Amino acid sequence: VIRPEPCGVCGSRIRFGKTAIKCCQCQLLLHTKCREQCPCPCAPRPHHHSWPREGVLADFAPSTPPLVPALVVQCVTEVETRGLTETGLYRVPGAEQMVREWKRRLLRSGGVLPALSSVTDIHVVCGVLKDFLRGLKEPLVTFSLHPAFLRAADIVDDAACDTALCHVVSKLPPANRDTLAFLMLHLLRVSCSPECKMDVFNLSRVFGPTLVGHSSANPTPLAIMEDTPRQCKVVARLLSLPPDFWRGFVGTEQENLVPL
Repeated sequence: VIRPEPCGVCGSRIRFGKTAIKCCQCQLLLHTKCREQCPCPCAPRPHHHSWPREGVLADFAPSTPPLVPALVVQCVTEVETRGLTETGLYRVPGAEQMVREWKRRLLRSGGVLPALSSVTDIHVVCGVLKDFLRGLKEPLVTFSLHPAFLRAADIVDDAACDTALCHVVSKLPPANRDTLAFLMLHLLRVSCSPECKMDVFNLSRVFGPTLVGHSSANPTPLAIMEDTPRQCKVVARLLSLPPDFWRGFVGTEQENLVPL
């Protein structure tokens, strides 16, 4: 054992350097002394949707609504459990190596997620969520709808802007729409925490490039320069929409969003 993990039979941790037994079928890990208490025959884990290293959001979404990937739910739940008193949430970077390692573990798990409670630094959890969203083949605001989001955010009249944004949000693929709604509600909670010191403006600067992106996978340098301030504007406008609008997509099935 290199990383201490709990025994699947007795529940106590198998310490560093100790020998353990692992089932090749169900991946159950246990102390050698607990072998006699091991359930037999083993119960192979159900075949979960296999997660690719990269893909569009729908590749990671569950089959029942709300269509929010388990990785996103678990990261958000962990942040809201113990991170809403941390200054600079999502702005302060987590250790890059830890972020990469935990993202790799979560993607390899294919939906059977290891507990993030063992990650001491909450900024690492924030980094995993941002890195996952950045690594998608297409941002939450899809390439085809990207121009429509920019146009809607540019509308000067607030009421007309809100109406246009609500309309274009409803056109997103269901997984993108539900995940965007889930994230908007989360970011609103972060913005309301005085300890975080992350208001809507700060959050929109962090999440603009990640959630809105560009209109193609390979934007020109000019497009990158022109898009950056408009990406932030879109996220700020989305965060100004009424929370009840976002709850309409994820609120009715909120009980399904409990992390595995």
